[in-house]
Amino acid sequence: MLRALGLAVSDLADRCILRIALQAALIALLILVIIAAALFWLLAGSNLCGLVGMNACPLDAGSSGIGAAFLTVIAAWFLFPAVMITVLATMTDRIGRAVEERHYPDAAVLAKPIGVMQGLSLGARSAGRLLFFNLLALPFYILLLVTGIGPLILFVIVNGIAFGRDIAELAAARHGDHDSRRAWLKSTRGQQALIGTAISTLFLIPIANLAAPIIGVAAGFHLFNQSFWNRPSVSSR
Repeated sequence: MLRALGLAVSDLADRCILRIALQAALIALLILVIIAAALFWLLAGSNLCGLVGMNACPLDAGSSGIGAAFLTVIAAWFLFPAVMITVLATMTDRIGRAVEERHYPDAAVLAKPIGVMQGLSLGARSAGRLLFFNLLALPFYILLLVTGIGPLILFVIVNGIAFGRDIAELAAARHGDHDSRRAWLKSTRGQQALIGTAISTLFLIPIANLAAPIIGVAAGFHLFNQSFWNRPSVSSR
């Protein structure tokens, strides 16, 4: 697990990986900007007091902007990992090719490209899983606010479990058949969770959170290639 993470961090020196990371981060940030604009549009002139049976208090442009900014920050807390995994999933072949050609050339030859649409499907499923886990944890996030650090710890645990599974699925999608992939995913759950937890911790660190998703996906490919081909059921590459 540590070796996979170390190699993934070193892969940021690869121009192809770095270019993909920048593209994914820009797309994710653009999506968040669109969300902020949509929230501003929805809040502008809205009467929040009327919703709770009080006198009218329509929001002006300034109040709408502040409200939109606040809600965007909250949305980014929950949505950024899900948005990034969806964006990166559409680039799975590019990431896998860059990692495997550099470190595992024999595996790169055997890879079966999954295409953008299948990647998008995997990403959407991963995003749904991340959002579902976080929605389930939402009451506990709120309860733990009084502890100060509690929500951060819970965020790392919840997203670590989900994100670890997501990056493992992306890495496995390019190799083997359904049964062999499923067996590998089941046998490496602990390692997946540890990598996911490490990546989720990076999500809490400014600047590092932009690189965290690409490090995670690359680490997934390293974990896969370091363990899948050594399984007894796999005779050769």
